[in-house]
Amino acid sequence: MERVYLDYAATTPVRHEVFEAMKPYLNEAFGNPSTLYSYGEEARDAMEEARRDVAALVNSTSGDIVFTSGGTEANNLAIKGAALALQGTGNHVITSAVEHHSVLGPCHSLERQGFEITYLPVDCYGRVDPDDVKKAIKGKTVLITIMHANNEVGTIQPLAHIAKIARENNVYFHTDAIQSQGHIHVNVEELDVDLLSMSAHKIYGPKGIGALYVRKDVKVTPLLDGGEQEGSYRAGTENMPGIVGFGTAARLIKNETGADAARLSKLRDYLIARLHDSIPDIYLNGHPSDRLPGNVNISIDFVEGDSVCLDLDLEGICAATGSACTTSSIEPSHVLLAMGRNKELAHGSLRLSMGKWTKKDELDRVAEALPGIVYRLREISPLYK
Repeated sequence: MERVYLDYAATTPVRHEVFEAMKPYLNEAFGNPSTLYSYGEEARDAMEEARRDVAALVNSTSGDIVFTSGGTEANNLAIKGAALALQGTGNHVITSAVEHHSVLGPCHSLERQGFEITYLPVDCYGRVDPDDVKKAIKGKTVLITIMHANNEVGTIQPLAHIAKIARENNVYFHTDAIQSQGHIHVNVEELDVDLLSMSAHKIYGPKGIGALYVRKDVKVTPLLDGGEQEGSYRAGTENMPGIVGFGTAARLIKNETGADAARLSKLRDYLIARLHDSIPDIYLNGHPSDRLPGNVNISIDFVEGDSVCLDLDLEGICAATGSACTTSSIEPSHVLLAMGRNKELAHGSLRLSMGKWTKKDELDRVAEALPGIVYRLREISPLYK
């Protein structure tokens, strides 16, 4: 049975071109970029070329890009690093209730260190109201961190409006763009952000490598002490194969974003329509139009999302209930609860996320298999009548 992969939001396969670009830096061009001899110079040149490619993906300059071990470290460096650098002027951070756990976790950590965190509510689509951001700002506010697009429901946030508010109040603004980079237009100048997090494995690059855009003159305290790598923002020998892979993935996807987004938006809307036509009592989560091109997130009444995923897997279809970071949790999605879904509907969520190699006939397989799965599960549900 040929498998259907519909969890691109969790991770993506490494492109062949990316894999080939990485290979020499595992065994042939193995030099440490901090050394002075030829092996080091070769590595350093390759690293700076990759830095330029990653910067170009978000319309930045290479000097503003700091390589990290992934999106989680990028978010931690941005949030903890900026807050600690500015703690002499204030100790208040603003975020939202629907952020990824790699944002909420650092915020909880700052709370334990004496910082005050405001968790803004969202509307039924998962959007933050910019007026709520404005009202939450205090004299001691040092950072606002709001994601660009939600990893579970795909809703795109009004970042430009929030950035304007941050700028007017002289407050740093960070965004987690890990789900949006390479999939929709991301431009640090248009968004007017101070810090922006990225990750390679969401754009057909390798796992274990990410980056943080840091606008010139923005203060960030390093989390790792040691050497002076990455402009002294991150100590430690750089992951050369990962960096080269990230740069290659960024360069390739930059030229494909518009066409891919248009194609995936059509597939997304096609799948949503088919599921609504064939399954009663299902609800689309997230904004109906201002959402990521490849994201379909639905709540199915009277069933458990985990059971649906396991049954889909038996049909050769890979899907998820939400964030890959919370797969082992028995708690309902904090995103859906913040959007006003009750616990039963939140437990019945299913995320189908598409990517570069998703085909229409694969979506037809889902649309044909899912109604029968839902019917069987509802028949044994004590809640279904």
